[in-house]
Amino acid sequence: MLRKSKHFYSIWQLRTPLRLSTFRQDYFNNSGVNDFLFNGFCTTAETIRGDGSYFISESAALPDWVKFFDEDTVVSKSQDDDFVPPSISYWIKNPEVRDQETDIKSIVNDIVESDVDKISKVLKNQFKSPDEVMEKLNCCDYNISEGLIEQLMTRFSFEWIPAYGLFKWAEFRGGMTHSPDLYNLMVDNMGKTKKFNLMWELVGEMNKLEGYVTLDTITKVMRRLAKAGKHEDAIEAFRKMELFGVDRDITAMNLLIDSLVKQGSVEHAENVLLEFKDHISPTLRTWNVLVHGWCKARQISKAKKTIDVMKTQGFSPDVITYTNFIEAYCREKDFRTVDATLEEMQKNGCRPSVVTYTIIMNALGKAKEINKALEIYEKMKQQRCSPDASFYSCFIIALSKAGRLKDSYDVFKDMSKQGVAPDVLTYNTLITIASQHLHEERALKLLKIMEDNRCKPDLNTYAPLLKMCCRLKRMKILSFLLSHMFKNDVSIDLGTYSLLVRGLSRNGKLEHACSYFEESVLKGFVPMDCMYKNLVEELEKRGMLKEKARIEELMLQAKRQGYGDDNSSISL
Repeated sequence: MLRKSKHFYSIWQLRTPLRLSTFRQDYFNNSGVNDFLFNGFCTTAETIRGDGSYFISESAALPDWVKFFDEDTVVSKSQDDDFVPPSISYWIKNPEVRDQETDIKSIVNDIVESDVDKISKVLKNQFKSPDEVMEKLNCCDYNISEGLIEQLMTRFSFEWIPAYGLFKWAEFRGGMTHSPDLYNLMVDNMGKTKKFNLMWELVGEMNKLEGYVTLDTITKVMRRLAKAGKHEDAIEAFRKMELFGVDRDITAMNLLIDSLVKQGSVEHAENVLLEFKDHISPTLRTWNVLVHGWCKARQISKAKKTIDVMKTQGFSPDVITYTNFIEAYCREKDFRTVDATLEEMQKNGCRPSVVTYTIIMNALGKAKEINKALEIYEKMKQQRCSPDASFYSCFIIALSKAGRLKDSYDVFKDMSKQGVAPDVLTYNTLITIASQHLHEERALKLLKIMEDNRCKPDLNTYAPLLKMCCRLKRMKILSFLLSHMFKNDVSIDLGTYSLLVRGLSRNGKLEHACSYFEESVLKGFVPMDCMYKNLVEELEKRGMLKEKARIEELMLQAKRQGYGDDNSSISL
């Protein structure tokens, strides 16, 4: 049956030149995708370096790009440390230049930004306590607003002392109570930096203000406790949430179970269900989250048992249920079972969603099964399922894994023509591909395009760029990127410092590596053992004994000051 969909016919043409005559030429005659894919597959295959992973796990203590640092030989090009690609030198050297029309709104934004930058310069100093921050800010005269405080708290979200000092100073200076949103942001920041005593103090303050503590507040608390491995404390927060005037209902329970599952503790999640099921009736979402947890833990038999129990409660598997199993089979590269599951779900009246197809496309791309990936796209077309930005990102990955880099960039260019705007994941994917291949000019141009299109970067945007700069010893660009992160309110976390220290030390920039190590400690972080040991070993190899002693001293200091706050119990 002829399909009337108008996306990516030419992609299917790519499977083999011998089959081109079998396709209906009335598809996509006006599509830009047709031209670049039909003609573009003469692209020379290139070797992809490293482990080929394009994603950063949110649930890990450190992101994947720190754990799986490329073990490639040190790469060095002929240019010096200050080299900048000529085509983007104007942007690197003059980052304030923007291609935008001047209007009243932009003028106002510039004024606000200048206040943000002035206060940022103060907050970037080293402080021993929030009180010191308040004293320093009291010496200056700033026009503060809720928007300004929110931006600064985001910018310093991994640095609890300046963030909390700013929060208290703004309240004192303004003579008014912060909004619930600002309180929630500060609660989240405290949980992020594992300052749980202060986190609960803030919740206690909010509890004295009518309507301030909401489900959003308790959810942030539960998620941060779960992420820190404090599963029982997260459950205890759920048990006692009614003390803060928040209903302990199915919505809250689902959020708790989801938090526990995301942090790899499906056993705790199941215990929550068993404890509260007689008082809070589970929904289909509840069961699906548990199924996802067991599938994620590679315990398929327990996932199937959960479905059996779910059915006794009157719930039938839906597209999310089946997609959980498909994801598990994809993880094992069991594509035959994936196909069988697709057939089963459609037989039972569940049409696969774009998420389902995206998961399969991603798995096939990692396995370099480009032809099978195209077959999945054809199945998607048959179901009249339109691709979204995430699907395009995975398709770009599949093409790049097959060595077809030109085609992957052409897909990106054609997305807008197909009515799909690239999102942060799309840009991150392309930046990672370019960075892994040391295509520095292309990688940086993508960041510039991202900026021009007002797509806000995140930590995953900068990680591959920083890693590339370490390998190429591009110190000027590295400095620019760190500044760019700061301007975009992307707070540097411990993982970023680990990347910088290890990358620079491996590539002979030990002075810079020591500098970033010291900076991380002064900001209150406790460096990971691998970060510390690798740097010490490199210093010892180079005979830099004075620097080695300084790093050892800093490590002892970091352990004394501590980065965590183990007291995470509820205090009212």
